[in-house]
Amino acid sequence: MRGRPSNKKKLQRFNTAFLRNTDQLNELKTALNNRFQALQDLLKEEETTMEDNSKGVKEAVTSTCQEVLGCKKHHRKEWISIETLDKIREGKNMKTTISNSRTRTEKTKAHDECTEPK
Repeated sequence: MRGRPSNKKKLQRFNTAFLRNTDQLNELKTALNNRFQALQDLLKEEETTMEDNSKGVKEAVTSTCQEVLGCKKHHRKEWISIETLDKIREGKNMKTTISNSRTRTEKTKAHDECTEPK
C-alpha cells in the first residue's frame, strides 16, 4: 500500500505565532469580519442548507487564515522572533519592489528608498 495516494485531506496548520503580533491579530480579525459579512449577505440572498452554510464558514475561515497567517512551515525554528520574521518579510518585499521596477531609474529610486535609514 506504500506510494498510493490516500483519500484523506491533509490537515492544514497555520502559523499561529504571528498572532502574538497585535498588527497581525487585528489584520486577521478585520479579514474574518469582512469575509463573514460577505458570507452573511450572500446567505440572505439565497436559500441554503445548513451543510452549505457550514461549508461556507469553514472555507471562509480556512482561506482567511491562509492569506493572513500563512501555513506553518516545519523547518522554521521557534527561536526566530516575530520581529526577525517581520524584517525578513520586509526585506523580501523590498527585493520584490526593486525587481518589479521596469526602468533603471525606477530601480535606483526603489533601491534608494529601501536602503535609506529609518
